[in-house]
Amino acid sequence: MKGTKTYETLLLKQSEIKELISMKEVIESVETAYSVHADRKVQMPAKKYLFFKKYNGDLRIMPCFIRNMDEAGVKCVNVHPDNPIQHDLPTVMGVIELFDPETGFPLSVMDGTWITNMRTGAAAGVGTKYLARKDSTKLGIIGAGKQAFTQLMALREVMDVESAKVFCRTCSSRENFAKMANEKFGLNVKAVATAQEAVRDVDVIVTVTPANKPILKSEWISPGTHINAMGADAPGKQELESNILTKSRIFIDCWEQARHSGEINVPVEEGLLTRDNIDAKIGDVITGKAKGRISDEDITVFDSTGLAVQDVVTAWKVYQKALENGIGSNINFLD
Repeated sequence: MKGTKTYETLLLKQSEIKELISMKEVIESVETAYSVHADRKVQMPAKKYLFFKKYNGDLRIMPCFIRNMDEAGVKCVNVHPDNPIQHDLPTVMGVIELFDPETGFPLSVMDGTWITNMRTGAAAGVGTKYLARKDSTKLGIIGAGKQAFTQLMALREVMDVESAKVFCRTCSSRENFAKMANEKFGLNVKAVATAQEAVRDVDVIVTVTPANKPILKSEWISPGTHINAMGADAPGKQELESNILTKSRIFIDCWEQARHSGEINVPVEEGLLTRDNIDAKIGDVITGKAKGRISDEDITVFDSTGLAVQDVVTAWKVYQKALENGIGSNINFLD
């Protein structure tokens, strides 16, 4: 009956979310997200940006509605590279709001920082699962921040990591990352002094930096390598030399976002790449509509820009598990 239902919004903190969902579950959510996106079951405008040039930062607005799952939400997320040093805050922070599609009522407001980090790592996990050689064991990581750590978490779920090398410009950061990864996962992770050394003779590479100029050169990449290009997330950003892309099989999450702000955005702007040079969306590979790796000699690149559907599917799983376990606190914004 109209007016008899009590509406409350579930609030979830980062510490609560960490207890609710594992990397394995996030990978499953991201794989689902790519699949429903490929099947055109998603209403998802390309992310919108507000640029705060004075403060060297930006804010992205990312809405999504998954029609067949009846799940809707929006993420607001920032990128401010100076935060850790100047303000003792993370570079990336986010808030996710979930809505009841029937009424528009805000069902949940939750921290999006941890979900962003986890689902971005999970994206590399999905890309590696479907595009890397099945016998891949050697990993090269470019970047040594929090995002690099969740990349390693995810890659451990989909490949047998026997050894890994990590490079970033700050010696202490890469040394600390290697030490922490070795202690946390019992892996053979080595900090190296150059990007070239990090990617020499490895099977899988992940790049997760805010670079505006290419870090990796074409001649460093061995045949058969799979590259997860995760860092480029705004116009002008680029981690891979364009020649790497022109000699590789390229897979994307979404053409509109990738050409605007993904790893391919610079070579597309320069006229070196067009849509015809893209082999497939990762979702089409997952659903069997397109082929992934064809031979062990292929160099494959997954250009991941980060889609709102990844956040919303993951956040709804968190929300449902929170309800089941009685976690979080409630508020009625209409009081």
